[in-house]
Amino acid sequence: MRRAPALSFLLVTVFIDMLGLGLIVPIVPALLTDITGQAADGARWSGLIGSSYGLLQFLASPLLGRLSDRYGRRPVLLASLTCLGIDYLAHAMSPTVWLLVLFHAVAGACAGTNTVVNAYVADVTEPDRRARAFGLIGAAFGLGFVAGPTLGGLLGAVDLRLPFYAAAGLAFANVAYGWLILPESRPGDRRTPLSLRVANPAGALAAVLRRPVLARLAWARLCADVARMTGQVTWTFFVTAQFAWGTAQIGATMAAGALAGAAFQARLTGPLVRRLGDKRAAVLGGAVGVVALTGTAAAAAPWVIYVVQAIGVLGSVGAAAAQSWLSRATGPDEQGTVQGAVTGIGALAETVVPAVAGVAFAWSLTCDLPGLVFLGAAAFAAASVLLLAATPATG
Repeated sequence: MRRAPALSFLLVTVFIDMLGLGLIVPIVPALLTDITGQAADGARWSGLIGSSYGLLQFLASPLLGRLSDRYGRRPVLLASLTCLGIDYLAHAMSPTVWLLVLFHAVAGACAGTNTVVNAYVADVTEPDRRARAFGLIGAAFGLGFVAGPTLGGLLGAVDLRLPFYAAAGLAFANVAYGWLILPESRPGDRRTPLSLRVANPAGALAAVLRRPVLARLAWARLCADVARMTGQVTWTFFVTAQFAWGTAQIGATMAAGALAGAAFQARLTGPLVRRLGDKRAAVLGGAVGVVALTGTAAAAAPWVIYVVQAIGVLGSVGAAAAQSWLSRATGPDEQGTVQGAVTGIGALAETVVPAVAGVAFAWSLTCDLPGLVFLGAAAFAAASVLLLAATPATG
């Protein structure tokens, strides 16, 4: 069977994607400050660049998913990885910030990796093994998150633009590997209609929302993404304001959490979901996430954060189980289309939530209630759990 090299390639793809993104995270502020000449200007441009990526990903994800249903997963995935490499090169060589905005927006429009990877996993794994495969994808994501910033910081100390060249090299190497190794998971179906009505984000979401099971899973995904993004955006600021943590302690805690999460997803997600089923595992994982966010909001001592981090690791089973559940509720000829719509939901959250969460957290500091934003995130996570619990396990 061709599934072993295919899954290996997908894991490498996700790892390199996250490694590449992590490589540039420590460097972007310094690079933008170097280009614009002012730290404040660099921060403002950083927000615009990030939002342009998320917005274009939201607009283009349904189209990329539809293209993968019509023409196959392989060409869309390789094209997306190529665009990612070009974006890194643009960061390395661009003399102006406007070019960075342009190329990053184009990369967002081509950011079909998540969409196509999830559709590919659904193509090449049996339904009862999908949760394990999605857990491995999550583990690769976590490992890339750990390795990327560390390596990026080391390379950036040599030259500010070196991490971007390294990230581009990794992306293009993965394209070459995929070109030589990756088989097509399913032949494209040229009968799949390709029109603006179904390939735009509003049309794709409307098609998903007309189907009760998919609609509830999509709304649950949106609520979960809002909760996740809120926590990601504000966690560093929270522990800095609440406990005066330094960068070393923050980095070590984040790395430890990511490593523990990767190990848990790689080893235990599959067995847990097989024992509980997709629905119960998704609900349980979501409920654990609610506890973790609420615990963070109420944390009055640093040791509570460590306990909450450990609890949050257990909740990572929920994302893999929900993704497996979504794939089961989707026909084999529409995996790309549905995954594209769901990726668009995540991209919408990534576009809007960082700005809103940042403003909300700043306001909470003026009220001396830094944990308030995490309570809001917990409310969204709880809404996700309720939606999952009310959704039929099949249909």
